[in-house]
Amino acid sequence: MTDLAYGIHAVDVLLRRSPERIISLSVQSDRNDKRIQGLLSLAQNQGVGVDRVSKADLDAAVAERHQGVVAIIKPRQGTNALTERDLTDFLAGVTCPLVLVLDGVTDPHNLGACLRSADAAGVAVVVVPKDNSAELNAVARKVASGAAEVIPLVRVTNLARTLRSLKELGIWIVGTTGDADTLVYDQDLSIPTALVMGAEGPGMRRLTTEACDFLVKLPMAGDVSSLNVSVATGICLFEAVRQRRGG
Repeated sequence: MTDLAYGIHAVDVLLRRSPERIISLSVQSDRNDKRIQGLLSLAQNQGVGVDRVSKADLDAAVAERHQGVVAIIKPRQGTNALTERDLTDFLAGVTCPLVLVLDGVTDPHNLGACLRSADAAGVAVVVVPKDNSAELNAVARKVASGAAEVIPLVRVTNLARTLRSLKELGIWIVGTTGDADTLVYDQDLSIPTALVMGAEGPGMRRLTTEACDFLVKLPMAGDVSSLNVSVATGICLFEAVRQRRGG
């Protein structure tokens, strides 16, 4: 099984961290700007061959904006390819873990943006349900700007059961909902935490909500009732970062 990765930054991260995963790398033949030259030099240093092809060929392979760079890649291996069975053992070895749980996020653009924020915030692992969840496809990888290649993403069969397993490890489950009484800024996120973000509109499912130890919300001053899930995720994660740094 293979997949696609495209966009300069996403492929740059692949070349730096996992060049062995790149089966083939195609670069637009009439692009020779500084960013492309840097990518070509990196590919040469990593021993990855490059095919110079037309923009039309790349457009045929990728419907999204590819920035003149498309790679065919192998699936992730090792730590970044954690399975549901590995999850608790992995987290047992992490000091004061911060986990991101996405319940029902079905848009790959949102998944990619959440992965990017998660990587920047030092999240140990991202957990999603196997059903009713966006695939980690080329679109998500492009939006994630390389984060999809480095942060573990685990798909679980039963999310509520997984949350109970995290509790047994001493991880507190903090769910986000507009119905909560507590602001995220007033919740202690410096403890081992799994932050649960629900889908836009319906939010967290009932069983997920019932599995939470705490429920928090973001303050909303305007007429809009909610934020895009990836925006809300970034705000909540970096509140955890602020608290953990003693800010």
